[in-house]
Amino acid sequence: MKKPVYILGIESSCDDTSASVICDAKVLSNVVANQEVHAKYGGVVPELASRAHQQNIVPVIQQAIEKANITKEKLSAIAFTRGPGLMGSLLVGTSFAKSLALGLEIPLIDVNHMQAHILAHFIKEETNKTPPFPFICLTISGGHTQIVKVTHYFEMEILGETIDDAVGEAFDKSAKILGLPYPGGPLIDKHAQLGNPKAFPFTKPKVGDLDFSFSGLKTGILYFIQKQQRINLNFIEENLDDICASIQYTIVEILMEKLKNAVKKTGIKHIAIAGGVSANSEIRKRLQLAEKHFGWTTYIPKFEYTTDNAAMIAITGYLKYLNNDYSDVSVTAKARLKVTE
Repeated sequence: MKKPVYILGIESSCDDTSASVICDAKVLSNVVANQEVHAKYGGVVPELASRAHQQNIVPVIQQAIEKANITKEKLSAIAFTRGPGLMGSLLVGTSFAKSLALGLEIPLIDVNHMQAHILAHFIKEETNKTPPFPFICLTISGGHTQIVKVTHYFEMEILGETIDDAVGEAFDKSAKILGLPYPGGPLIDKHAQLGNPKAFPFTKPKVGDLDFSFSGLKTGILYFIQKQQRINLNFIEENLDDICASIQYTIVEILMEKLKNAVKKTGIKHIAIAGGVSANSEIRKRLQLAEKHFGWTTYIPKFEYTTDNAAMIAITGYLKYLNNDYSDVSVTAKARLKVTE
C-alpha cells in the first residue's frame, strides 16, 4: 500500500502568516494569522509585517500540525514561499522552513507564490472541479494582474499583464479616495451590491489587447470625486453605493474584455481565476454568466484558497514532491519572481 504523503506548507509573503498540512492533495488544516496592525497605516508596513511573522510563525505551524491530527515526524516534506513578496516577510518563512526541514531530515521545497495561486485549483475538494490542460488563468491580487496560459503544472506563459498598478491596488486606492479604511477592496464590493453600476461612467484605459493599466483609471476617479465635491461637499456620503458600483463595474469590464481577447487569441475556453481579488462577487458573477454567453467552462476556487494561504503552497509543494523537485538548503528568498520562474 502506498504511504500517504504529508506536506507542510508555509506562507509568509506579505502580511498573513499561514501554515497548512495536506495529505495526498487533500487539505487537513489551513491556519491563517492576519495582521491587524496595518489597518491604521492604510497599507502594509514591511518592517511591522516581518516582526509579526516572527511572533506568529511558531504558534501557526504548531496549530496546523495539531489540527491535521499528525505529529511533525509524519511530514514527508516542507514547502515554503520563496517569492515574490516582501523581503523581510519572506526571510522569516524561508529561514524557519530550512531549519525545520534540516531538523526533521526531510526534503525542502521552494514555491513560487504566483504559481501557487494558480495551482490552488488542484486541491482535492468534494465540490471543486479541476481545470484540464491547457487552460487560461486570470491571476488578480493586490500586487499582480496577469493572464497566464497554463499548459501543465509548471509550464506557464504570461499572455498579458499590468503595465502599472495591479487590480487590487486599483480597488484599495479607489477606496482610499472615498475615505474607506484599508483594505478597501472588499468594502467597495459590499457597497457596490447596493448601487447602480451605470450611475457614473469612468473611462477605460487604452492599452494592448491583453495588457492592463489601472493607474489612469485611479487618477480619473480621483479627479471625478474632487470635481463633484467642489459642487457638493457631501457627494461621497450621498452617492457611496453608486460610486462603488460604478468603479467595480468599470474594473470588472476591463478584466472581462481582456479575457475575451485571450480566448479569441488562443481558442482555449477553460478559464480559471486566482488571487485575492477573485473573491470579488462581481467577477465571480460575470464569469458564471460567461459560461452561458460564450460557452466557457469557468473554475472559481473556494474563497479561503483565493487570498494568501498556505494550502496553495502545500499543494504546489506536493506536485513538486511527486517530481522529486527538491530545493537545496542554500536556496534564498526572492522579492521579485515571475510566474514562469
